[in-house]
Amino acid sequence: MRVFVTGASGHIGTPTVSELLSAGHEVVGLARSDASAAKLEALGAEVRRGDLDDLDGLQEAAAEADGVIHLAFRHDLMQSGNMEGAIAADMAATQAFGDALAGTGKPFVNTSGTLMLAMMGIEGRAGTEEDRSPGGHRADVENATLAFADRGVRSSVIRLSPLVHSDLDKHGFGPILIGIAREQGFAGYPAEGTNRWPAVHTLDAADLYRRAVESAPAGQILHGVGDEGVPTREIAAAIGRGTGLEVRSIPTDEIPGYFGPLAGFIALDDPTSNTITRELLGWEPTHASLIADLDDGHYFT
Repeated sequence: MRVFVTGASGHIGTPTVSELLSAGHEVVGLARSDASAAKLEALGAEVRRGDLDDLDGLQEAAAEADGVIHLAFRHDLMQSGNMEGAIAADMAATQAFGDALAGTGKPFVNTSGTLMLAMMGIEGRAGTEEDRSPGGHRADVENATLAFADRGVRSSVIRLSPLVHSDLDKHGFGPILIGIAREQGFAGYPAEGTNRWPAVHTLDAADLYRRAVESAPAGQILHGVGDEGVPTREIAAAIGRGTGLEVRSIPTDEIPGYFGPLAGFIALDDPTSNTITRELLGWEPTHASLIADLDDGHYFT
């Protein structure tokens, strides 16, 4: 299979490209810079220069491929506070891929996040792959992707855990939380710290993307989840061990001052099941859990 991958040189994209190549697939990776292009070439992938704003180029690349994995996201817009712009760019790219693949039966694997389940107000159980949001932010992109199944595309969406962790993770929520702890002088957790965040090792996520493009059913949600839910108090304790900093609770009214840009969702409870994903694709996370990975020390050197 010839697979076009966006975000191919990133934290999750790089091992996904390697996973695909090891399984015998050809990979074409989207690269915005010379450095990204060189990284992909070193892995053995073909390079297509461009970015998410080049919709005609995205459609052409998708039409020439046997399948698409979409991992790229306009994090620059999100981090500048323009979340609406980031979502609009993602929706435009999603639409371009769906239009290019319509009627072909080819796979299109898109990316979402499990935190949307917490925002849906699910209580008393873990969120499942059958839970669907009516809309809002990334849910709109998720729903648009799934709808392509009715247009002859084998479309699926992987909801990634907020904590995708490994020694490849340089800019995700793990490094951000560690950076906040160092800046504030102690490792904090919200209120009682009993709310839970799911997590998945980067290499397990890469394995899931490969399996999804190979065999995920049309219109399917998949969960990139290894740890179903790790209490934020335990995450803070591991950061405390790694940094040598004190660990303490952050009262609710002080959460914005401590967590800054993460304040809007750090206190969300997001336990998430991966049962359906494992049963459908035979996927079994095998790499280190979040706490074991934090205790390994590589995040703190």
